[in-house]
Amino acid sequence: MTRKILVTSALPYANGAIHIGHLVEYLQTDMWVRFQKLRGNECYYFCADDTHGTPIMIRARKEGISPEELIGKMHVEHERDFSEFQIEFDNYYSTHSPENRQLAEMIYNRLKDGGHIDSREVEQAYCEHDKMFLPDRFIRGICPKCGAADQYGDNCEVCNSTYSPLELKEAKCSVCGNAPVQKKSKHLFFKLADFGKELHDWINGGHVHQQIANKLQEWFSQGLRDWDISRDAPYFGFEIPGEEGKYFYVWLDAPVGYIASTMNYCEKKGLNWEDFWVKDDAEVHHFIGKDITYFHALFWPAMLMGAGLRTPTQLAIHGFLTVNGEKMSKSRGTFISARTYLNHLDPEYLRYYYSCKLGPDTGDVDLSLEDFVSRVNSDLVGKIVNLASRSAQMLGKNYDSQCGKLSVEARELLAKLRSKSEEIAESFESRNFATAVRTIRSLADEVNRYLDERKPWTAIKEDRGHALESLTTTLNAVLILTVYLKAILPGYAGRIEKLLNVGSLQWSDVVRELEDHKINDFERLMERIDNKKVEAMIEETKAQQAAAAPAAEPAKEDVLAAEPLAEQIEIDDFLKVDLRVVKIISAEAVVESDKLVKLQVDLGGQPRQILAGIRKAYKPEDLVGRNVVICANLKPRKMKFGVSEGMILAAGSGGEDIFITSPDEGAKPGQRLH
Repeated sequence: MTRKILVTSALPYANGAIHIGHLVEYLQTDMWVRFQKLRGNECYYFCADDTHGTPIMIRARKEGISPEELIGKMHVEHERDFSEFQIEFDNYYSTHSPENRQLAEMIYNRLKDGGHIDSREVEQAYCEHDKMFLPDRFIRGICPKCGAADQYGDNCEVCNSTYSPLELKEAKCSVCGNAPVQKKSKHLFFKLADFGKELHDWINGGHVHQQIANKLQEWFSQGLRDWDISRDAPYFGFEIPGEEGKYFYVWLDAPVGYIASTMNYCEKKGLNWEDFWVKDDAEVHHFIGKDITYFHALFWPAMLMGAGLRTPTQLAIHGFLTVNGEKMSKSRGTFISARTYLNHLDPEYLRYYYSCKLGPDTGDVDLSLEDFVSRVNSDLVGKIVNLASRSAQMLGKNYDSQCGKLSVEARELLAKLRSKSEEIAESFESRNFATAVRTIRSLADEVNRYLDERKPWTAIKEDRGHALESLTTTLNAVLILTVYLKAILPGYAGRIEKLLNVGSLQWSDVVRELEDHKINDFERLMERIDNKKVEAMIEETKAQQAAAAPAAEPAKEDVLAAEPLAEQIEIDDFLKVDLRVVKIISAEAVVESDKLVKLQVDLGGQPRQILAGIRKAYKPEDLVGRNVVICANLKPRKMKFGVSEGMILAAGSGGEDIFITSPDEGAKPGQRLH
């Protein structure tokens, strides 16, 4: 039975260029959509630029253009980069559209009529110089917990504390540098807790990966909080109906953009958007990063429930990208934009490499540049592309590009390749691309063994029939492998389709046979990666970073040297600290945070949970079994992601530069250090 499927990716923010980290999501989504279409399903891929908010407004002001001009320029750039990576949207739209305004107002009014909107005064930071309320990320100051300088208004990147902007010391507006004042304003709130039971049932109904469902239980245990959905003027966005000087917070109208893009497409194609978003006539799949799980697994379905719209069928949630085992870095040249990559390398190299790494869970994807070159050159080009290249060129040179007949032995080999069709399809369906590629690669190995054993390049001198049979079999195998790879490598598949003279292949074409069939003249299919091009890409990225850095910005060492010392303490205060050895029993990344690791430790037979901000420096799996030192008598602290019952001793400047203090060899869990 043909399925009707609507698929979206998270909307890229119109305040910056697409980079290779973003592409993990868009390439994954595109491959899944292409697979569905190959299987004959009615599948649509909708997306849009996310265009509203304070950052857009401020950047446009700095560039001396209107926000509309800025988002128009970014829309062209985003579409260009996506297109060159062969990401094929059925509709790529914008949240700054009449459809999105209409739908956002409709959803808001339905929530309001249902009694799910509340209003109350809040006190916020206000910049009198810029005449605007400041979002948390536009306030910088000294952390009230650890004294670290130049921290955001909502959390500290050094000690990972969360706080309100009112607590920040020596707070300054990050736009003009002036100190903000506190000012009250009426805000509107969406009462998320009204949908607590429905959300709990939805989350546990198979709509998210079980790992995510388990994480979300923490939010329920803490109690669902009202969500502030309004922002004060000046603000680039949609005004809230019936409210003067109030705008929808960007996170309200951004996901509505999924529906707006659908509506825009349907209006052009004579379809009804309600078939996707009101009725259950279709499946709805959202591909997102784990950092925006909270919005998509709680706020978004609750908004849809309250507005009488259908909820998503599935949230496909992925992890982050690391490069060479570390967070993408501008200084190391690994914060690579899509455009810089395209200046040097074939986009299909990255499509293939990501497919080798992507699974159905939220694990991070590591782009090891050495492994990247090796896999593309040895596996993709060496094992898969060369099968077509060698066979087609030999057939063209010696048999006028005319295939022969298939023998019994040949049919047995091809039957083995075809027998994996549903297994590979299931891997694609479950987004386990890495497993699908491993299976395809193993089939290519079978064909390479067949070709090496038959040696048509030698047999052609003595037994032309034997050689023709071998080449015909290999090209039939190439057709099957191309069907399996088409969702991942559409450009390569198109070149094979032209070479084999077979038209546009579908999944059902795995049973197709090429006997007494004339193929077209051979043209180059794919080149190996030249290491020099990878190095040039890295150097270009470094040069871009150097050019973008402010000339007067002090070196990191100067910043650290200028920081004031923390308040002095007495020796008696220091002696109160109880340092103990613990063994890390388990470690897992906190999905909603890019800094925190949740540790279960053994304190000499006493289990404890510790939330540590060391994720940028240490992989969770590398911590298990390790002995570390903690401050054991630190008062337990309830944090956003759970209770932390201690603090690991570590030193460094923060981020990736954190080094855990390790006890002497032989120290036992529970042992006190003096």
